[in-house]
Amino acid sequence: MKVYDSREIRNVALIGHGDSGKTTLTSAMLYSAGAVSRLGRVEDGNTVTDYDDDEISRQITINTAVAHCEWGSTKINVIDTPGYPAFILDAKSSLMGADSALLVVDSTSGVEVQSEKAWEFAEEHRLARAVVFNKLDRDRASFERSLESVHKSFGRTVVPVQIPLGEEASFRGIIDLIGEKAYVCETDGSGNFQETAIPDEFQEEAEQRREELIEMVAESDDDLMEKYFEEGTLTQSELVQGLRSFLVDRSIVPAFCVSAGKNAGVKQLMDAMVELFPNPLERAPVPGLTAGSEEDAELSISADGPVTAYVFKTLADPFAGRINLVKAITGTIKSDSNLRNRTAGSNERLGSVHIPQGKSYEPVPELRPGDLGAVMKLKHTATGDTLSVPTAPTIVRKVELPEAAISFAVEPKSRGDEDKIGNAIARVIEEDPSISFRREAQTKEFLLSGTGQLHVEVTVAKLERKYGVNVILKPPKVPYRETITGNADVHGRHKKQTGGHGQFGDCKIRLEGLPRGTGFEFENEIFGGSIPRQFIPAVEKGVVESAARGFVAGYPVVDFKVTLYDGSYHEVDSSEMAFKIAGSLAFRKGMEQARPVLLEPIMKVEVYVPEENSGDIMGDLNSRRGRIQGMDIKTGMQVVQAEVPMAEMLNYAPTLTSMTGGRGSFHMETSHYDIVPPHCAEKVIEEAKRDKK
Repeated sequence: MKVYDSREIRNVALIGHGDSGKTTLTSAMLYSAGAVSRLGRVEDGNTVTDYDDDEISRQITINTAVAHCEWGSTKINVIDTPGYPAFILDAKSSLMGADSALLVVDSTSGVEVQSEKAWEFAEEHRLARAVVFNKLDRDRASFERSLESVHKSFGRTVVPVQIPLGEEASFRGIIDLIGEKAYVCETDGSGNFQETAIPDEFQEEAEQRREELIEMVAESDDDLMEKYFEEGTLTQSELVQGLRSFLVDRSIVPAFCVSAGKNAGVKQLMDAMVELFPNPLERAPVPGLTAGSEEDAELSISADGPVTAYVFKTLADPFAGRINLVKAITGTIKSDSNLRNRTAGSNERLGSVHIPQGKSYEPVPELRPGDLGAVMKLKHTATGDTLSVPTAPTIVRKVELPEAAISFAVEPKSRGDEDKIGNAIARVIEEDPSISFRREAQTKEFLLSGTGQLHVEVTVAKLERKYGVNVILKPPKVPYRETITGNADVHGRHKKQTGGHGQFGDCKIRLEGLPRGTGFEFENEIFGGSIPRQFIPAVEKGVVESAARGFVAGYPVVDFKVTLYDGSYHEVDSSEMAFKIAGSLAFRKGMEQARPVLLEPIMKVEVYVPEENSGDIMGDLNSRRGRIQGMDIKTGMQVVQAEVPMAEMLNYAPTLTSMTGGRGSFHMETSHYDIVPPHCAEKVIEEAKRDKK
């Protein structure tokens, strides 16, 4: 495999809403460059980057995949990212491998929800950005309408450098506004085209669009603006150089036109990638940390400096083991080298370095700065880790992913599945860090959490297919608790006489409530030896064990104090067990008198929504017994802050998606426990009784 210099590399991430055609465009690029022998199609399940069984059966991209091709003397690394809401966080972490992002827009739909999220991710990573209008040959496709939606969402800096030669059934190619020529493309998928003059019926529109392009480029530079005022135009060379410069510094976003399914306009797009898009040395510095501290730092991709690489994606293969996709940041990564995982603090031997092509890998002797590669079977390395020589002063900052939005309880189908589930899920989490798995101590359930129901369902399917683990998904139980709102003074006695030694324990206790969150307190006020010292811990143990079993609905009792103040014993029949039972009996009697109530977890919730949805969201949260705490504005979104019972939030994710058209997101964490209203408590108690039966 040929080794490419940094200046000969373009790392381009294809981002956008699901079904906008990213995978099809990747296939068309690979075919046009001769990297594959046929034009792969998603519906046929034969694309290079959608190779997972779930992706083929569902016909959607679930995991980011990397492929490459050579165009002229330049290597284009294509990062094909997911666009569906359940999987789009994979795009966020994978964009660390890119230097530029190409937003693929479906010309029949315009900008959609996940297009906006993907754009935000590209902004966070400080990537150069471009737009490509795809599916211009489809019914209801509209270049004008799509451009308007892009301007509305992303501003006027998006400027076309191409316009389509016809639309819908009459689409037959593109018009290049820079070179002032037309390309009439074959529609058989071959990618062949014929260069012609701009047809007369498109001449006026082309001139107008070219003038807008020149004005946008001239506005971005004082010297070019002066030249434009003096001469009324810019030369083609000045236009290209200006456009390239302003694309690299992210002040202009060029827009292109293709039909990826017909492989029309794709070769012209690849020409533009080589001519206009930044090479790795030109991209903005990546955020980092000074080694050994939390101080902010930056790394520029460079041949100078110690070897440093960032793991932007991990794949867990049941047969090949762990595969880490890496981007060389500084220095040259060579095969059979030893590096240190600066994030995990362990040493790793790289073995051979490979170049990914979907699910296949080609060995390469070294990776130059900015290039993307794969290393196999590293022991301690996962997504977000930095590999470098021990003396490297800076490590790359890990991409932070938001917490999972939805949780399901999982039960193994069989004893054999129970033994394998932990290891299998650990392997899945290596591949997808947006999945989390934990055990809820109170309910004793294992909770599998993800970004949405489809995300969790795909994970469960992966567990079965890859690792032979079968699990059942169920809604999680709410970890209710119980407490008391009154006081009680009670007497507990356990007396049992059988042949030989009997059992005798006798105690008097006071129960009183404590402030929320205090827990449990036990106080000993025995004087004069009415209960021997060795039996007092047994009384406390009896109370604790009985409290753990609950009284109202079987949930643990919390936030109460027990004071042991009197009792009696028998010289022969008293024992620890007898006083433990006496303590338990006293506690049960006390609960009858102390006005017990149910407590439920209250969640601190932040909901991010477009401004036009904020009123509906607040109304919905109020209907869920929520209390609105305030509102804020972050990253152009309204943030509604509220406290809502957990029981009302279990099904919130699909509701929020429906109400906001997928634009909304939310984050929540446990805030405190509060008393369940009587009408809700009745339902919880009835359900607990049914479960017990």
